[in-house]
Amino acid sequence: MSFAVGVDAGGTSTRAALVDATGAVLGTGRGDGANPNAHAPEVAADRIAGAITAALGAHDPGAVRACVVGMAGVSKLSDQGVAAVFTATWARIGLTCPVRTVADAEVAYASATPAPDGTVVVAGTGSIVGRIRKRRLAGTTGGYGWLLGDEGSAFWLGREAVRSTLEALGRGRPLDGLPSAVLTAALGLSGLDVRDDDARLAASRALITAANAEAPVRLARFAPLVSAAHDAGEPAAREIVDRAAGFLAENALAAREPGESTPVVLVGSVLGGASPVGELVRRRLAGLEVLTSSDGVLGAAWLAAVDAFGEGAPRPRPERD
Repeated sequence: MSFAVGVDAGGTSTRAALVDATGAVLGTGRGDGANPNAHAPEVAADRIAGAITAALGAHDPGAVRACVVGMAGVSKLSDQGVAAVFTATWARIGLTCPVRTVADAEVAYASATPAPDGTVVVAGTGSIVGRIRKRRLAGTTGGYGWLLGDEGSAFWLGREAVRSTLEALGRGRPLDGLPSAVLTAALGLSGLDVRDDDARLAASRALITAANAEAPVRLARFAPLVSAAHDAGEPAAREIVDRAAGFLAENALAAREPGESTPVVLVGSVLGGASPVGELVRRRLAGLEVLTSSDGVLGAAWLAAVDAFGEGAPRPRPERD
């Protein structure tokens, strides 16, 4: 018997699945985040290896015919030194098959549809839009990281929440709603005297200091505050949500050819069904087939199965009890 292995290695968690030629999931494994841009390459590779080993269980790693690893931060493997770390790790755990590392957007797309061509829109901590051709990432729009882009992402939403709070402090605006929530979450401040200019200035400086003292992506923790304020009808939050949806929808359409009728797959917490950003993006893409990624690791496993067993490989189904 021969097998295929799929891995979905994100920034916060890693999952692996072992499948056979019938599409049955024979084993699964989990680990911590394995984005090599956020973790040392040795750490990221070991975490993926641990998840694969757990998924294999007692099965022979030499019987694995193909492995696809969908990885956040896959561009890091363009560094030959980093790539060598991963190659050595695959050999260490006994894999003798080709291991194909792809962007996590590719496996997310494959989890939602077997269509070979389409568009994938990812908005979690970061954001990116990918043009999919023959199940491969053929081009991207956005996705430049926190310093250069990531518009519409949780990071971006959190940053805009902090900026909106700073503007409210500096311009003498009311501090209820979103500003109050941000000040409470960031500084533990509540009930700030809105008439006290010195208190406003001190809070502004403290908020700037607190935001700059942490890793930039930590701003993503304020994104849920934007959603809550939006749902409460706060104009500033509604404007932030509208701009986020606009960026994501515009990038999605920019990645498509005129008249293209292929699927659009939405991925990530910002685009979930309960997210106001996701709701607006779906409205702006009305008329297109819009799908939601279900389980990236099953997408990776199916791509690996296609590599191993051919185009007729069944899509993986959950492991039976």
